[in-house]
Amino acid sequence: MSRLGYANPPRDSLELASLASSPVSARSSVSSVSPVSSSRRLSLENEDPLDASNAAGSLVNGSRRTDADRSRTYSVSSAFDFGTNFYPLPSTAAGGYAPLNALTPTTLGSAGGLGGGSLEKRKSLTYLNGLSLVVGVIIGSGIFASPSQVNTNAGSPGASLIVWVVAGMLTWTGAASYAELGGAIPLNGGAQVYLAKIFGELAGFLYTWCAVFVLKPGGAAIVAIIFGEYIVNAFASSKFEKEDLPGAFLSKAVALTGLCLVTLLNCLSTKLGTRMGDFFMFFKFIALLGVAITGIVSAMTGFTWKGDANLEWKEKGWFDGTNKDVSSWAIAMYGGLWAYDGWDNVNFVIGEMRNPARDLPLVIHTALPLVITSYVLTNVAYFFVLPSEVIAASNTVAVQFGAKVFGPIGALVLALAVAASCFGALNATAFTSGRLVYAAGKEGYLPSMFSRIGISNDPSSGRIRTRSWLGKRISRFLGDDERGLGFTPIYAMILNSALTCGYIFVGEFSTLLTFYGVAGYTFYFLTVLGLIVLRVREPHLERPYRTWISTPIIFCCVSLFLVSRGIFADPVQTIAVAVFVMAGIPVFFWRLRGRDGGGARRNVGDGEKGPWWKFWRRWRRRRA
Repeated sequence: MSRLGYANPPRDSLELASLASSPVSARSSVSSVSPVSSSRRLSLENEDPLDASNAAGSLVNGSRRTDADRSRTYSVSSAFDFGTNFYPLPSTAAGGYAPLNALTPTTLGSAGGLGGGSLEKRKSLTYLNGLSLVVGVIIGSGIFASPSQVNTNAGSPGASLIVWVVAGMLTWTGAASYAELGGAIPLNGGAQVYLAKIFGELAGFLYTWCAVFVLKPGGAAIVAIIFGEYIVNAFASSKFEKEDLPGAFLSKAVALTGLCLVTLLNCLSTKLGTRMGDFFMFFKFIALLGVAITGIVSAMTGFTWKGDANLEWKEKGWFDGTNKDVSSWAIAMYGGLWAYDGWDNVNFVIGEMRNPARDLPLVIHTALPLVITSYVLTNVAYFFVLPSEVIAASNTVAVQFGAKVFGPIGALVLALAVAASCFGALNATAFTSGRLVYAAGKEGYLPSMFSRIGISNDPSSGRIRTRSWLGKRISRFLGDDERGLGFTPIYAMILNSALTCGYIFVGEFSTLLTFYGVAGYTFYFLTVLGLIVLRVREPHLERPYRTWISTPIIFCCVSLFLVSRGIFADPVQTIAVAVFVMAGIPVFFWRLRGRDGGGARRNVGDGEKGPWWKFWRRWRRRRA
């Protein structure tokens, strides 16, 4: 499915961004003797990083620098890093990457600023952190709670296992395609950056418009509500019924509490978020392995808490009753792909990975096989213990499994396991969604405050200051090394949390599921299609990892199938989705005008200035 090339040392995002904007002929003409990479040296040779467009180069000893001051020379034979302001923040309006010296108004805001706080400049995520993010989002509640959609529509245990394997392999093709895009464009933001680079900023903004305001907070709200329901059912199931108002209110209160807790911990430090993700990743694998082993032992020994053991897996063929209707298989496949959703989340934080060229492909090609194997083994365990009709009718398969084998104690343990899995998925979603909002603020798609690091207006710190001895000890223990507490996109994560709270209060997600099916896979399709376009348009772009060309083609075909199925199955809701996406177009032009200075005061005539929207002043001056 893939090819890895490590003949040369992996380039960091500074080198790759510079290389992507360099002409091919210029790249080949640079010698490789110098310890500075050819792409970085080319950028320094072609243009002065401290020219008039750079705020750092416009002042010399407190006064405006003249042309004579620019005549100085400098050596590019040293690997000395001249300053943090040389890091190229994304500027998709200028072909996808900003040259080293082109600090645009977007990159000179309070968020990043000249030498300001930036997550991408302080890489801290390792291979294990990336693996925990992918696994943490994929393994949520689906495999524990309700694989019934797959089993019901497939018609037989054997057919459902085939669906789980095929859905996992198709998901793997999409993840492998994203791995190539992430290596070629190693910046935070995921599909937002890729679409803007390949198809233009409008495509990137529309993805942001959908993901920030519906896809990410809506998906997190679903996970949070399931978390709340399982906690309430585990500890207060005898007091409340699910349909009762007090029970529903309590479930949502627990969901809001869990959401606020993970948001707070992720706002405190990146270390807390990643350590929680690592812990819950191991917990989920242990839980799934425990279910698989328990099912196998129960099948071999016939042990159950009470009643007879399930012998259906022995007496009935595993493919008896397989559904021959193509539409039913399509629904089953859609349910399987839904359970695997979240494979793209590590691309939202690739700019913070220490070695993205090496770690991103390894994360993808480790996480997906592990998840596929875990899903198949867990479903086999379900079939060993529970009859097919119970699996098809239950939305709490794991709880039914635990009750069958270990009685009430088993049901309680499995309910808590599902709740813990949801909490881990909620943590991973909060971490990655906050980075998406942060990247959107950097691009100017959202107000600049959402691209700010920490709570301070000082771009050089961006962290919570601690003065007491106890505060310093806590900061040293929980914080991010020398950066301490609060060096995170706090405002971005607060926005994502606030939107998620709104969806939790609403609690109606039938329309949201169609939105995921149509809008989500439409953007998946466009992003993976962009990989093919980028190969044709920029064949010399540095790609530390290249997947087989058949991989994106297969995924694009599957995405088109899923989108078309959603359109024909529910055309009314599909039209609503299209209207929502189209509504983002005027918002895009409004944000673009404000970001590029169109909203600022400009000349109207004879020195008179005014906002662009006061067009009558211009008309009045022309008449005069």
